[in-house]
Amino acid sequence: MYTNRLREKLIESLQAIGPILLIVLALSLTAAPLPSGILLTFLLGSVLLIIGEMFFSLGAELAMGPMGERMGAGVTKTKKLPLILGVGFLLGFLITISEPDLQVLAGQVQSIPNLVLIISVAAGVGLFLVLAFLRMIFQIPLRTLLIGFYLLIFLLVLFVPPDFLAVAFDAGGVTTGPMTVPFIMAFGVGISSIRNDKAAADDSLGLIALCSVGPILTVLILGMIYRPENTEFTPAAIPDVSQSVALGRMFLEGFPEYILEMAKSLLPMVLFFWIFQMIFLRIEKHYMRKIRVGILYTYIGLVLFLTGANVGFMPAGLYLGQTMAGLPYYRILIPVGVVIGYFIVKAEPAVYVLMRQVEELTDGAIAGRTLQRCLGIGVAASVGLSMFRVLSGISILWILIPGYAVALGLSFFVPKMFTAIAFDSGGVASGPMTATFLLPLATGVCFAVGGNVITDAFGVVALVAMTPLITIQILGLVYVLRARSTKPQPALAVPHYEEMDDYAIIEL
Repeated sequence: MYTNRLREKLIESLQAIGPILLIVLALSLTAAPLPSGILLTFLLGSVLLIIGEMFFSLGAELAMGPMGERMGAGVTKTKKLPLILGVGFLLGFLITISEPDLQVLAGQVQSIPNLVLIISVAAGVGLFLVLAFLRMIFQIPLRTLLIGFYLLIFLLVLFVPPDFLAVAFDAGGVTTGPMTVPFIMAFGVGISSIRNDKAAADDSLGLIALCSVGPILTVLILGMIYRPENTEFTPAAIPDVSQSVALGRMFLEGFPEYILEMAKSLLPMVLFFWIFQMIFLRIEKHYMRKIRVGILYTYIGLVLFLTGANVGFMPAGLYLGQTMAGLPYYRILIPVGVVIGYFIVKAEPAVYVLMRQVEELTDGAIAGRTLQRCLGIGVAASVGLSMFRVLSGISILWILIPGYAVALGLSFFVPKMFTAIAFDSGGVASGPMTATFLLPLATGVCFAVGGNVITDAFGVVALVAMTPLITIQILGLVYVLRARSTKPQPALAVPHYEEMDDYAIIEL
């Protein structure tokens, strides 16, 4: 079933993950030889990533997007604000509490009970999703909310222990993972679809941006309450795989964990949708069959993807970091990090969801590939900065404060839609590949140079979430300048956007 479309997605997956595979192989053959066991683990993990992303990408198209849109439109048609807000909070809470990356974050924060952290962060996402819905309904400018909340965040930073800052900012990225992003973005499109004004489509963007703020605030507040003192971190052991039987056993032991995790993650959304289907939607049977197939593909894809990333990629990242940091020319880590960052964002599953939505909402005026290249440039810069930070030991605030100041300042000079896309992109770019490859890479470097893992290595996710805010808005600035310097072409106009009526298609 859907053989041709699976073949198309397989090609996309190869194009996305192939460059990272080649880079690691090149490093293994030159500067940082990988032991055969780790290399085999990485190669098998790459195969699982490619197949997993193929299934996930098609599943998101068949099920996650249509489910979210139908539910968003259905609840909005009731015109009952308490119901809309209640559904929004419950949706944000349940999806976040089952997000696999949040479980990993909770394990890293030793001084706060896991359950307290998970429930608090999930409640933060739920509250900010409610705020995002209110913004859409009452047409509150996104820029105003972002400036206000980020000022509050950097005010709270003054009262939080330094050892806790990087983890707090990482929280904003890990909670908007591959489960959360497709569903929430589609839900926003559904809510905006019943509005007839030109700004409705613009307002469907920005949900992920606000949902990323909630966890940062929540974890900072928890840091003030618990005043964490135990900041020791023990990395995962590098596996010693000497034969194919041990290699197979390692992956077979990993599968049950992610089979269970993904079942827990998908179940709340499926139940939510089933309840809506029974009460509000009444979708036709043939369309429901398509959605069921999409849910199955999504489940299979995420199980394969996360198993490959956690079991196959994490040890390779940790070993590469330790080995390269021990070289006489260890500063080569900075340009290597830049190259890895540019290509690794293409392997993030949720990036393709954002690309499709932006292309659809702008009628192709913003090409998905252009958006992807800008994301690549942003993540390349963030990984390079992360390597520099690990090697130098500077505080993450020296990068985050000016970075967010530039990002928020740019919002005054670009169309509102670009600001919404940019801040959504930050949450989308910081997905499982960042947590399972880039963070172990930074951790390995930090151990090799004798740094503090909590203050120096953590923060990679935070920087990956920040730099796209700048690069995407620079794209918007280029868009505006190009539109002013060239005569508008009516055939290339974007009729659905009030601010972009005279802008031509931009493709880099």
